[in-house]
Amino acid sequence: MIMDKFGILCALSGAIIAALLGGMGSAKGVGMAGEAAAGAIAETPALFGRVLILQLLPGTQGIYGFLIAVITLTQIGILGGSNDVSLVKGMAYFAACMPMALVGYFSAIHQSRVSIAGIGMVIKKPDQFGKAMILPAMVETYAIFAFLISILAINGVAGLSI
Repeated sequence: MIMDKFGILCALSGAIIAALLGGMGSAKGVGMAGEAAAGAIAETPALFGRVLILQLLPGTQGIYGFLIAVITLTQIGILGGSNDVSLVKGMAYFAACMPMALVGYFSAIHQSRVSIAGIGMVIKKPDQFGKAMILPAMVETYAIFAFLISILAINGVAGLSI
């Protein structure tokens, strides 16, 4: 019956939200940093490689969200296998996807702001590129933590017998 499918719906929703929010945050972040990068390149074309790296950093959260979605879809049988997921297990998968979904979205946007500041630093002092890259990488740390927590939680849910 329809009630039997709420578990798979919850799990599928978590996977979709992880990919959606991670992708949205990254798209916005890469776009914002790209605007700053375009201004830097217009001023000093030789900075292209350096500012490109700073622009790309907020894009990783979209990759992490995508991977969480693929892992979840594999675990719940959407990408092969049995897709018989209890409501409790489906809700647990949903919850397991949320760290990456929420932290991914917000960290991508904040990382882009730090990347934009780094682009400004590289315009003024091109020799400070290393420092300009470390600063947004610090924001990345929290996206990696969320990614790891989501992976651990998803794998933990897979082992539950509920």
